[in-house]
Amino acid sequence: MKISFFRFPPSPFCFVMVPLLDLTRQYRDLKPQIDEAALSLLNSGQYILGPAVDEFELLAAQALGVKHAVGVANGTDALQICLQAMGVGPGDEVITTSFSFFATAEVVSRLGATPIFVDIERDSFNIDPQQIEAAITPRTKAIIPVHLFGHPAPMNEVLKIARKHGLKVLEDAAQAWGATMEIDGQTKSCGAIGDMGSFSFYPTKNLGASGEGGLITTDDDELAAKVRSLRVHGQSRRYYHDEIGYNSRLHALQAAILTVKLPHADGWNDRRRAHAHFYNEQLHDLPLVLPSERPGTRHVFHQYTVRVPENALSRDHICATLTECGVSWAIFYPVCLHLQAVYENLGYQEGSLPVSEQAAREVLSLPVFPELRRDECETVVTALHQAC
Repeated sequence: MKISFFRFPPSPFCFVMVPLLDLTRQYRDLKPQIDEAALSLLNSGQYILGPAVDEFELLAAQALGVKHAVGVANGTDALQICLQAMGVGPGDEVITTSFSFFATAEVVSRLGATPIFVDIERDSFNIDPQQIEAAITPRTKAIIPVHLFGHPAPMNEVLKIARKHGLKVLEDAAQAWGATMEIDGQTKSCGAIGDMGSFSFYPTKNLGASGEGGLITTDDDELAAKVRSLRVHGQSRRYYHDEIGYNSRLHALQAAILTVKLPHADGWNDRRRAHAHFYNEQLHDLPLVLPSERPGTRHVFHQYTVRVPENALSRDHICATLTECGVSWAIFYPVCLHLQAVYENLGYQEGSLPVSEQAAREVLSLPVFPELRRDECETVVTALHQAC
């Protein structure tokens, strides 16, 4: 049987339906506050940047422990504007992971640079620092580690390599709001460790807007000024343009909603972690590879992603059984970036990055959103025991 990569229960006649995500539950919990914030913003008439965006940027910077937080239209723009501010352009190379959402590499290509893909660690879904140094050339300008699924990447090792070779580090923290790790004896937030960080507030994220949104973080005053200019068409002041920029501003309505949600983000992450802990306890006896947590890190489980060993089980069979039991699931990601058709010209072949490719064949993500009920978690566990 050939499976698709997202699956929800097939009909309303299932005895139970466990969604992969239900955004309406979070809205219902905060409806009075969100509605009030939205109506207040609409009544203000200040829809583009303005006080709502200023307030959210200030609160976000405080929450993350950074000097500057700059709201932009979406997470993809956040990545691309960061790279442009760093001076990445035609002829440059940027090293990153192949096991990520397409935007991580797409932004490099859009600037005329070349993404150089390296493999991931065997015990996580994050970039393998041991593979980075061999990929560095005189054209290398930056490294993009991705905190995939909310699990902090090995930033200590990445920073050491970057400093040795004079490279910039841009953290793709799109899935990692609230994730932390120990750096030089201090607990730091993901997105506040490298030269710059980028976040997405796509509605499904751990801190999600009611539409698109993104954020850029940095402690560098010059880079902050640069991205503030780039997000408004490269203006240094109104109608004076120093370079080609973007129309990429965080909408004030989204900023107002995010300001309401921000104080709840840590609690939501605690619930995600509690669901993951429950799954790990209940599924440890199954022949699945369960997600782990690197020592000294706080994994925020944007996704709870298991691996179905291809030499022991059939992922197709497990997915079919989950669907029959009314449990939704997804596969993030079915095709590695180095094997995407658009990058055929880079010369990668099947087998070039074997750990990433094996992960793409084995990964399976289960419901883990904060508002998930315990009985729904139990249904997921029961279905997996039946499937295995």
